[in-house]
Amino acid sequence: MRQVRTSAGRPVPDVPSPVAGTFDDVVEVLTGRRTAVLTGAGVSTDSGIPDYRGPGSPPRNPMTFQDFVGDPAYRRHYWARNHVGWQHVGRKAPNAGHRALARLEARGVVTGIVTQNVDTLHEVAGSRRVIDLHGRYDQVLCLRCGTRYARSEVAERLEALNPGFAARVAPSDPEIAPDADAVIEQTEGFRVQDCWAPDPDGGPGPCGGMLKPDIVYFGETVPRPRVDAAYALVDASDALLVAGSSLAVQSGLRFVRHAVAGGLPVVVVNRGATRGDALATVTLHAGTSETLAGLDAVLPTPT
Repeated sequence: MRQVRTSAGRPVPDVPSPVAGTFDDVVEVLTGRRTAVLTGAGVSTDSGIPDYRGPGSPPRNPMTFQDFVGDPAYRRHYWARNHVGWQHVGRKAPNAGHRALARLEARGVVTGIVTQNVDTLHEVAGSRRVIDLHGRYDQVLCLRCGTRYARSEVAERLEALNPGFAARVAPSDPEIAPDADAVIEQTEGFRVQDCWAPDPDGGPGPCGGMLKPDIVYFGETVPRPRVDAAYALVDASDALLVAGSSLAVQSGLRFVRHAVAGGLPVVVVNRGATRGDALATVTLHAGTSETLAGLDAVLPTPT
C-alpha cells in the first residue's frame, strides 16, 4: 500500500499498488460507485479507426502545431490528407463499447465521459455529457478571428478549389489515423482555403486567416475550460475508469493523478501497459468493447 498526498500536502486514503486484475476485480471496484470515464483511441478501434500506440499499430508521425502554423507545405499536406480522411471518419459507426457507455450514463452509473478522441462517436452513440478534450474532427477554427465552421462547409470550398482530388489520389478505403488524417502521399498542388468571414479589423475583404481543424495537435495546449470541466467531472464522481488509452501524454494522465490525489479508485482497461498503471487500483488487459458491454450487463445503478 502507498500513501498519496495532495498538492497541498494533505494525506488521502491509501491506494493499492497496481493489480493486474480480472473482470470480476473491475466489477468489485466499480459496483455502487458513480464513475467518470476517460476514453482513448482504443475505444474506437472496433469502429475501424486505428489508434496511435496499440499493439500492431504502424509508426505514425502526427502533425504538430508548430509544423502546421509555421510551414505552408506542411499545412497543405495536412489539409489534403484531411480532405480525404474526414469523410471516412464520418462514415464510421459506434461500436458496442460506445453504446454500453451511453446506456451506463442513462442509468446513472457513468457520470460523464472525458474523451481524447475527436471522432464524436460517443455523442453518436447517445452519450450526453461528453467533454471533447482534444476537439472534434467535424469543426474548423480560424486562428485569426476565431470564427468556427462546420467541417462540411470547409469541405465544399476545398472541393471547389480542388475538384475531384479525393477520387484521383485516394483508394476507396484509405488507412485513416485517429485525427481523421488519411494516409495518402500525392498532395502536391492541393489548394488550401483561408477564412472567408468578414475582416475583424474592418477591412474591405475577408478575414483571410489560417483555418485549422478544431483538433488539439501535438505541441498545442488543451483549452483551459475543457481541462477544468474534466476535473470537475472527476471531482463529482466516486471512481475513474480509463478505457482504451495508453495515457502516454499528460493531457490524459493528469486526470488519473487528480483522481488518486482525491482518494478515488482508478480502473484502467487497455490492451497494453499504460503510464497510469502504477497509479491504478486495478488494471485489466482486455478489449474495451467487450469489457464495457460486460460492465453494462452487471453493474447496478448506484443508490
